[in-house]
Amino acid sequence: MDLELLNKIKEAEKELEPVFEELDRICEENSQKVLEAFQECDLQESHLISSTGYGIDEPGRNKIEEIYSKIFKAEDALVRTQLISGTHALSVTLFGLLRPNDTMISITGAPYDTLQTVIGIGEEVSESSLKSFGVHYEQIELINNDFDIQTIQKRLAKKDVKLVEIQKSRGYSTRESLTIEKIERVVKAIREVNQEVIIMVDNCYGEFVEDREPIEVGADIAVGSLMKNLGAGIATSGAYIVGKKHWIKLCAERLTSPGIGKEIGPSLNQNPLLLKGLFFAPSVVRSSVKTAVFASYMLEKLGYDVEPKYHAKRGDIVQTLSLGSEENLVKFCQGIQKGSPVDSNVLPYPGDMGGYEDKVIMAAGTFTQGSTIELSCDGPIRPPYIAYMQGGLTYEYGKLGILKAIEYMQK
Repeated sequence: MDLELLNKIKEAEKELEPVFEELDRICEENSQKVLEAFQECDLQESHLISSTGYGIDEPGRNKIEEIYSKIFKAEDALVRTQLISGTHALSVTLFGLLRPNDTMISITGAPYDTLQTVIGIGEEVSESSLKSFGVHYEQIELINNDFDIQTIQKRLAKKDVKLVEIQKSRGYSTRESLTIEKIERVVKAIREVNQEVIIMVDNCYGEFVEDREPIEVGADIAVGSLMKNLGAGIATSGAYIVGKKHWIKLCAERLTSPGIGKEIGPSLNQNPLLLKGLFFAPSVVRSSVKTAVFASYMLEKLGYDVEPKYHAKRGDIVQTLSLGSEENLVKFCQGIQKGSPVDSNVLPYPGDMGGYEDKVIMAAGTFTQGSTIELSCDGPIRPPYIAYMQGGLTYEYGKLGILKAIEYMQK
């Protein structure tokens, strides 16, 4: 690393000190929350033992779900390796809670690409989508990166909507991620006109970025993936659903079968990984956000449009970098791959992927396939050619990966 670059890095980190200090504060609060949950739920060595077969009423799995309930301030939780992704967990939740002729509304505009396929939005509607089962879908757009409270209240006052969906993260869009304060305001506004509607938050990429979670501000149910924040790069699979006990029961019966629900589900030697991942998650999320802040600072100094800005308040770990051309997008992602610990010699190229309309390039030299809490970068091949970067198990490794990506893009 040459002297000029070292000086630029020192200059950047000096300016970023106040931002990093706030991230340290959030990490400490969330670490205390996790440690107290482990202690108050009386986690024992015996709970690390996993089951096989049916996994009937397994103590370790039940203890993990008790701990998740405590951390999220929820009545109940479903935390399973059988939930293989965030999209899968969201699909299980929606199919568990919605029935034919029910209506769901997204109040954050169009949801993430793969969830659109689950709902049945678009020209080609899957025979397995919610739409094919007679579930109706509406959406209300954000205004200036915030909820359209007036329109939301007017629509929900009719009391014919079963479920409201809120996506905390930006997905493949240019809007900002939503802070917990904004979610709290809209939940209060909804409850002023409708006490019955289910409020569901897609919490993917958002856990532990702030010091409160959606259930704490009135959401009924929240969903996320252990391949992201809460797995900390240690959990090798899984997802979670937390919320009110009755809704968790219905989700569990959708995952397994009616009448069985949460009683079965072998953990298959995953309990130590799920618990270690959760234990490390506050620190790893901090590293991921610090990596994003550093990338934001460096790319903005190079003249690129970035969101969020390095000093902005964040609601998730995602950093968007508008790179202006397909070539820049591809090269930046290839540079991230070159800066990875695994498959660093591989060059990713855009390709077709299930659930996405555009070709997508994905870079992730990760220890767990598809883990986006590890440094990774992806983006659809469409103007304005935005790279969606997230992850970084440690800030030091994340910083090195960003520098490699910048170097490769600028060649």
